[in-house]
Amino acid sequence: MNEPDLHYPADNCPFCTIAAAYPPSSSPLWTSKEEDLLGCVPSGDVDPEKTTPGSFVVLASRDVVAFLDILPMVGGHLLVATRGHRVKVADMGGGEGREMGFWLPVLSRVVSQVTGVKDWNIVQNNGARAAQVVPHVHFHIIPRPESRPEIKSKSWTMFGRGQRDELDDEEGVRLAGEMRRVLREEIVKMNERPKL
Repeated sequence: MNEPDLHYPADNCPFCTIAAAYPPSSSPLWTSKEEDLLGCVPSGDVDPEKTTPGSFVVLASRDVVAFLDILPMVGGHLLVATRGHRVKVADMGGGEGREMGFWLPVLSRVVSQVTGVKDWNIVQNNGARAAQVVPHVHFHIIPRPESRPEIKSKSWTMFGRGQRDELDDEEGVRLAGEMRRVLREEIVKMNERPKL
């Protein structure tokens, strides 16, 4: 069954806009050295105003981009999206799936370390009835602090419905910068681990 309300063109997609603003590293992930993986992490001051609304990018690889949710459930709520416009997971190619599978555990460690939260959800929705809001494949890495924030409506749920506030630009810049720093450290650590 087609869901025309969820299939809009890539040129209107906010995630495609972010992906276009942050070009991928040139090296294929699977033949890369540490330097090439580090090239997937934007360096220097990353200007959130490259896109409208602003974006706080943490990763820009060949097939995956990661950025802070601008309506986070909690601080550190990270979105990990395909670079190409794919509406549902079933639309992804094998290479995209492989790269997504590579980055999700790495970025999970980064979110945990930066937020100090040891529990998190990884959530992915496919279609409107499954609570997908932006029709572009993306995974949510949502830190779960020990205590939930005070919720006025008591409707804070696991899958993103309920009370959410806009991400403050200064906090977004700070948090994304810290995540990029920790991601670089994580890449170096991965390359220092013994190979099987």
